[in-house]
Amino acid sequence: MAGAEQSLKERVRAFWQEHPCGTKFADAEPGSRRFYEAVEEHRYRTEWHIPEAAGFERAGGLRVLEIGCGLGTDGARFARAGALYTGVDLTEAAVSLARKRFELEGLPGRFRVADAEGLEFPTGSFDLVYSHGVLHHTPDPAAAVREVYRVLAPGGRAVVMLYHRDSYNYRVNIRMLRRVGARLLRTEPGLRLAHRLTGEPVESLREHAARLKEDSAQYLSAGEFLSRNTDGAGNPLTRVYSRREARELFRDFPQVDFAVHFLNKRWLPLLGPRLSRRSEARLAARWGWHLWIYATK
Repeated sequence: MAGAEQSLKERVRAFWQEHPCGTKFADAEPGSRRFYEAVEEHRYRTEWHIPEAAGFERAGGLRVLEIGCGLGTDGARFARAGALYTGVDLTEAAVSLARKRFELEGLPGRFRVADAEGLEFPTGSFDLVYSHGVLHHTPDPAAAVREVYRVLAPGGRAVVMLYHRDSYNYRVNIRMLRRVGARLLRTEPGLRLAHRLTGEPVESLREHAARLKEDSAQYLSAGEFLSRNTDGAGNPLTRVYSRREARELFRDFPQVDFAVHFLNKRWLPLLGPRLSRRSEARLAARWGWHLWIYATK
């Protein structure tokens, strides 16, 4: 691995080690039963499409590998449904918390720290590889997808969520509204106004403001701005994909299908709270932030 790529991988690892995905949605002690309950309640309330899109209940008896197990929230659903579950993550923080969750519930499962770009599993080890919102954060996603293909058994399926380029969040919120809003972060009154308009926590906005002040040209560059405005101001790497780009990424798979979900209503300040779930789903099918890829080997 080239030096620059290795350095980026270590930055990615360090960020997620410090900010395990989902922990910010619970105010309970990490690792406690109440902590996991709060994380799960928030996840399936805001992203209510996940259980059906992921197919948890259809995984009974399948050998399932989750790449990027996070806190074990989705993994627990697979295990409860009777899947033979294995979870891997780039960070020890996530693996430790996911393992603790399974222990609290008495669920069977295996966990290990692993790099998606070089999985230490034999070829054809799994019937289903699942990865939700992870592979767009790795420096070489093509290598990761090749590994997904390799560890799947013939006829096995990959179910992968990547951020969607042709979404409201990317096309409007990040590329337009957030760029305009970045100007507000240059002053304290502007920062307070941004907080009132968006509901973004003041502490988060202050971190964005600090990075903007430190090097505004770098912060506002296209790739950097995208990364900093998805999963936190310290996030070093995020990519987005159109259907065409995702199909190219999964070109080794003979069958690739897509679905689009998740229109976060918080990004629609006036309309969002008034949307019914049915209307939300219809809008999300076109403009959603989550591009789901279903690829069969």
